[in-house]
Amino acid sequence: MNYDARREAVDGVEVVRLSDSASRAEVSIAPSIGNMAYEMSLGGRNVLWFPYQSPADLKLQPALCGVPFLAPWANRIDGDAYWANGKRYALNPALGNLRRDGNGLPIHGLLNFSPAWELVSVEAGDSFASASSRLEFWRHPDLMAQFPFAHSIVMTYRLADGALEVETGIANLSTESMPVAIGFHPYFRLHDAPRDHWKARIAARTRLELNGRLIPTGQRAPAGFHGPHSLADGPLDDVFTDLIREPDGTAVFRVEGPRQSISVAYGPRFPIAVVYAPEGRDFICFEPMAAVTNAFNLSHEGLCELQSIPPGGRWQESFRISTAGF
Repeated sequence: MNYDARREAVDGVEVVRLSDSASRAEVSIAPSIGNMAYEMSLGGRNVLWFPYQSPADLKLQPALCGVPFLAPWANRIDGDAYWANGKRYALNPALGNLRRDGNGLPIHGLLNFSPAWELVSVEAGDSFASASSRLEFWRHPDLMAQFPFAHSIVMTYRLADGALEVETGIANLSTESMPVAIGFHPYFRLHDAPRDHWKARIAARTRLELNGRLIPTGQRAPAGFHGPHSLADGPLDDVFTDLIREPDGTAVFRVEGPRQSISVAYGPRFPIAVVYAPEGRDFICFEPMAAVTNAFNLSHEGLCELQSIPPGGRWQESFRISTAGF
């Protein structure tokens, strides 16, 4: 068998390792730290940006890296309240579980480094290795106080043929429709050239205009990328829509060096892409999003669409990370 999946402890942190010997690929996941994948190693080179020696260091001083999960909202909300189903819900800062950006806005939800994930399966077969974890949001009063929609989440990492699929399923257990504005913030790095020699291929037709607090204004503009964009030409921190889809329904974003490349294929229920590549940092983020920044409030104003899950219903989608040249 080419595939293996095992549980082990690394510096006191439970880790799941998925491996594919034929592709020399290994994925490491820390369920108790936000169920974050922190390593996707190809031939010994980690294509995920992880500025720590071990997951224990991440647990001690948590910061976004690897593959963080953003929920129940991704990116920013434009204040300490949001709208859902025609009702205004106030956030409670006194609970201490809100993360804020430089402008003081709530950002990236409540689960970035959550210990509430429970590992439910670790499998290896003839064609894949996988690990699934569940977070029962409805069981946690501090979470429900900020987002009072009872639900559970199952996230599965699946390694096959050297590529990693990240699948998320959400079950709405509440009596009202649940808005869906989740996302992921994966950090990627190449090893064959400095950052300014990388080029990004952006599979989008439209860019959303943002105000000074990085909140969409409702205005749109052409994306302006008709070929590979050199990161030497300046930083990226943009929100894109009207994604360019392949015949299989995915939208493929790619970063390329002289020999190496990393591709991220967004499933159809990820209609929004954030691309983040700040100057002076050796990473780029291709971020699959279920909704635009501040979607709860912009949808209430009629300025964007927002997916929802009916009572008793389920939402499911995935994105896939593949590489070449490693």
